[in-house]
Amino acid sequence: MKKQILAFSLLLLSTLSASAQKTKMQSTASQKVLIQDNPIYLDSSQPIEARIQDALSRMTLAEKVAMTHAQSKFSSPGVPRLGIPALWMSDGPHGVREEIQWNSWANAGWTNDSCVAFPALTCLAATWNTEIAGKYGKAIGEEARYRNKAILLGPGVNINRTPLNGRNFEYLGEDPYLAAELCVPYVQGVQKNGVACCVKHYALNNQETWRDNVDVELSDRALYEIYLPAFKAAVTRGGAWSIMGSYNKYRGQHCCHNKRLLVDVLKGEWNFDGCVVTDWGGAHSTDEAVNNGLDIEMGTYTNGLTTESKFTYDDYYLGRAYREGLQSGKYSTATIDDKASRILRLIFRTVMNSQRPYGSFATDDHFAVAREIGREGIVLLKNESKKGEKLLPIDASKYNNILVVGENATHRLTLGGGSSELKTKKEVSPLAALQEIYGNKITYAEGYKYGHSLWDKDETFSPEQVTTLRKEAVEAATKADLVVFVGGLNKNFQQDTEGSDRQSYGLPYGQDELISELQKACPRTIVVITSGNPVEMPWVKQIPAIVQSWYLGSENGSALADVLSGTVNPSGKLPFSYPIKMEDNGAISFGKESFPGVNQKQTYKEDILVGYRWYETKQIPVLFPFGYGQSYTTFKYGKPIVNNLTISIPITNIGTVSGKEIVQLYVGAPKSKVLRPVKELKAFAKLPLLAPGETATATLTLTPESFQYFEESSHQWITVPGTYKLYIGASSDDIRQVASLVR
Repeated sequence: MKKQILAFSLLLLSTLSASAQKTKMQSTASQKVLIQDNPIYLDSSQPIEARIQDALSRMTLAEKVAMTHAQSKFSSPGVPRLGIPALWMSDGPHGVREEIQWNSWANAGWTNDSCVAFPALTCLAATWNTEIAGKYGKAIGEEARYRNKAILLGPGVNINRTPLNGRNFEYLGEDPYLAAELCVPYVQGVQKNGVACCVKHYALNNQETWRDNVDVELSDRALYEIYLPAFKAAVTRGGAWSIMGSYNKYRGQHCCHNKRLLVDVLKGEWNFDGCVVTDWGGAHSTDEAVNNGLDIEMGTYTNGLTTESKFTYDDYYLGRAYREGLQSGKYSTATIDDKASRILRLIFRTVMNSQRPYGSFATDDHFAVAREIGREGIVLLKNESKKGEKLLPIDASKYNNILVVGENATHRLTLGGGSSELKTKKEVSPLAALQEIYGNKITYAEGYKYGHSLWDKDETFSPEQVTTLRKEAVEAATKADLVVFVGGLNKNFQQDTEGSDRQSYGLPYGQDELISELQKACPRTIVVITSGNPVEMPWVKQIPAIVQSWYLGSENGSALADVLSGTVNPSGKLPFSYPIKMEDNGAISFGKESFPGVNQKQTYKEDILVGYRWYETKQIPVLFPFGYGQSYTTFKYGKPIVNNLTISIPITNIGTVSGKEIVQLYVGAPKSKVLRPVKELKAFAKLPLLAPGETATATLTLTPESFQYFEESSHQWITVPGTYKLYIGASSDDIRQVASLVR
């Protein structure tokens, strides 16, 4: 028996050994084939286009198709057989999102994915500072690279069409030129790290109401002059490696596979060589996804926020149906080769780039960048009183009891908001930062309450609770020397958040009433509005000091306290207009057909007159104009010198403290057969810090495009001959000098 067992064991060992030897020989043979075949695609020193063709020649049809759709919530597959890695993506654009489970929206429970939260992009827009935009991109790109992400889903560059859009806080304001100038250095800064920007949401994603299906109709002129310039700049000047399609429809076709937007404009007119990625759940048709320019399909059969799919990834529109259609001849093999080529190009630019730096995560340098962006973007809206007393900056020697009121003074504003929600390593609250500066002079009352951040409803409180909080705050205000109210919006349902639009222009949770009562109890009341949108201000005439803050991220309180205390002189300017009442807004003035639409169809009836273009052309007064922002000092504008397309103007700080000024140049067209706005922003410059008495020259450079409009009949950009006015000022409504230029 023992001999039989021994013999069997020897036979088994022999078989296993032979099998192992055979496997080893096959592996060695495979390696030899690769070596003999000279795998160019593995060599990052080779030209990318040669690497793409080499990799394509080695891939099977099934491998090519697999690359075009997700394999998990936030990744799409590579080709393991060939050593081509997957693409891992992360939500942005204000920080790298915490790790999500493979096939669930639930977090993965990591303990080392707490990031730096950078200010929301409305704050970046309010800096009017291209250098800061580059720093922002570089820092967030380093964070994404350290977490081994290939694609950062941002920046968002959709236009602020109305103050009700829930996602305006993620975007760069109402003006296409400002958005374009700031998104380019952001994109370049991110991509220096070997991380692709996925610029979103292309295009016309200007509301959350019916976002999956609202069908947008607008003129070609409005499309090209207002809603596409920032995307074009990101592609043609920023060199963006990927673009995210939007949920909505444009002229009856979903934007994630819209032939006009993706094939004709993006990949045709702009020669985009990167990847088009769906928003999560943005694909709706295999035929359109195949033929209309989509490259990577993500999140299908989910709502992009909370719901889970009951289908497999091979059930995606670019999954089995696409593969079988290719095999049967229904779809051209040219479609899959184009998609696979673009995906390979993206892989070789990112995860297979041997020169890719390592990145860094949650560093002191990144927190410093976040604080700098916040400081530069905060806008001083008002700083006066009936007696001529300026409450800002807050002089500690004047006050013994400074009352801080408002849940936004303590609330974590990196939570909520949808896909931009972040898990932060730290978040400094305004209350904590003010206590750091003013010590025990600070007292606190909540005043109002939001409740938890919720996706689909608003957490409400009893009238008794609301009344009690208000009474406590007002009673405390009667004993205070100074009140600092910190309120606004909060990224909850129907505030500034993905998935829902605002329902009113006023402040939520009884804040307007509370502000009025606080001011009566203590005339020295400062109001700080935290939001990504303009808000109604029925109390504006009574309040002596108003500050527009933003979602400032990890250094929220620190940046705000720097400005309130005078450590930093505010230099931000509004990236959107503040209408007096909601009905003054161009889109809303035309009724429901224009916003939010009727039966999920809408027409942009205001056409090219968006933001200040509307208010100025229609002569509608605003509460605060586009480009507006006060300072703790005063600047004098000298006489401009026009030298062809370059305009120089001396700016002198004639005040008593150092400060920065943003000089804005608007172009007004001569009369023509087509409607032109009164003026349009075409150049700006943020000057470095000027000491009292110091003068610096702002150099503003125009281009031939600065004078053009888009002619629909010829599908061309046209310059009307004549004399153009050059309006130079501190805001769209504060013009200090006017010059002329003949074109």
